[in-house]
Amino acid sequence: MLQVNYIRENKEKVLERLAIRNFDKPELIDLIISIDSSRRKVQTDLDALAAIANASAKEIGDLMRTGQKEAAEVKKAETTRNKQSIQELGLELEKLEKELFDLVVQLPNLPHHLVKAGTSAEDNEIVKVVGSPSNLAAEALPHWELAAKYDLIDFELGVKITGAGFPVYKGKGARLQRALINYFLDQATAAGYKEMQVPHMVNEASGFGTGQLPDKEGQMYHAQVDNLYLIPTAEVPVTNLYRDEIIKEENLPVKNTAYTPCFRREAGSYGAHVRGLNRLHQFDKVELVQIVHPEKSYEVLEDMSNYVQGLLENLGLHFRVLRLCGGDMGFTSAMTYDMEVWSGAQQRWLEVSSVSNFETFQSNRLKLRFKGKEGKAQLAHTLNGSALALPRIVASLLENYQTPEGIVIPEVLRPYTGFDIIN
Repeated sequence: MLQVNYIRENKEKVLERLAIRNFDKPELIDLIISIDSSRRKVQTDLDALAAIANASAKEIGDLMRTGQKEAAEVKKAETTRNKQSIQELGLELEKLEKELFDLVVQLPNLPHHLVKAGTSAEDNEIVKVVGSPSNLAAEALPHWELAAKYDLIDFELGVKITGAGFPVYKGKGARLQRALINYFLDQATAAGYKEMQVPHMVNEASGFGTGQLPDKEGQMYHAQVDNLYLIPTAEVPVTNLYRDEIIKEENLPVKNTAYTPCFRREAGSYGAHVRGLNRLHQFDKVELVQIVHPEKSYEVLEDMSNYVQGLLENLGLHFRVLRLCGGDMGFTSAMTYDMEVWSGAQQRWLEVSSVSNFETFQSNRLKLRFKGKEGKAQLAHTLNGSALALPRIVASLLENYQTPEGIVIPEVLRPYTGFDIIN
């Protein structure tokens, strides 16, 4: 959530940056500034009346002690009228604060100055391409056919149990899935991240804190009786561990990792681009979350992006790195890198990770601050990244490592799988 004082003091800059996102409600900024002006005036009047009330209470006490009961009664009547005015102003302030809050939460984060304007994924900036496509035979199969051929994943069984988008992993398919989770967690902890096990459901305050609510409530599974939400990513519970906390500056950066299943209601269109593992309602992911000093956050963003790229290189996958344009970037992000792996059998790029810097957008919602040596509390910066999301990694491994003899397992995974090939 943007800070109101920043909006007020930097109106033109805010409008300029929001335009990069194709934000089409500039009148909202004027309304926010207007309501904030009214709110501040009411607050000033309320503070003045409260000061008068405090002084009157002392004066009444002095009059009573000196026997001036008649004067004291007159003062009490004035105080009663003053209290009524304080109550009315308090209600007006509460109303204005709610109006202001309801407007500010509609504003997305301001994109970083390196983020380019654009309307869709077609306008994303290609930052880097690593490796080259696998030399697959013309008859190479897509992963959903490979999964059936080697009895690794059963999509129809998932439909029977739950519905579309909930696959059942079997035999070596399940073992490969577990191997990837353990490999990614081991790599993260070796890189200094603390492993966490967190709830897979969160309350409304947690969803608001990281920006899923009220923006993405339609994409989240909601247990209405308990008013709890199934997590779309471990980012939500892990970041919310620090909601309403003040961290000592010397304890920054905070680096956490967690494996969780992820649940998303997002409806996909039909066709090959959403077949198999390409888009699911439940999938596994290892997440990285960092809380850092504002001066370090873009350095950390590059480090996190490079870390994820290292995982992809270790797996021997051909990938590219994109800096998302304003029109394709998430609501809460100030800058996002996407990592996409080349699917040899499908002949297209598959997103496998997003790494984002949210600056103070989440921490303002979370009231997540740090206190420096001078003793002043200020908002921290938060970042997160997928390291990695498993479905499309599994799809890419199956497709790109297929041979006439079977599917070869990348060397780094063999200690985890216990086998070298799927045949």
